[in-house]
Amino acid sequence: MTELPSAAVDRIIRKSGAKRVSESAARALAEVLEEKAILIANEAAKLAEHAGRRTVRDVDIRMAAKRS
Repeated sequence: MTELPSAAVDRIIRKSGAKRVSESAARALAEVLEEKAILIANEAAKLAEHAGRRTVRDVDIRMAAKRS
């Protein structure tokens, strides 16, 4: 079970040009996105800690996303 709502993932798929989206496709993309998001968040937390901060900032997320 993912944290991302199926409706939001469905909209993302439709924005990419799909006319119809199955529920299983939306669930599958949500799982992939959540796995990727966890990896990015972990890396961002490490970057913030390395910078001597306890707060993860937007720059940490963007840098972590580029690294992965």
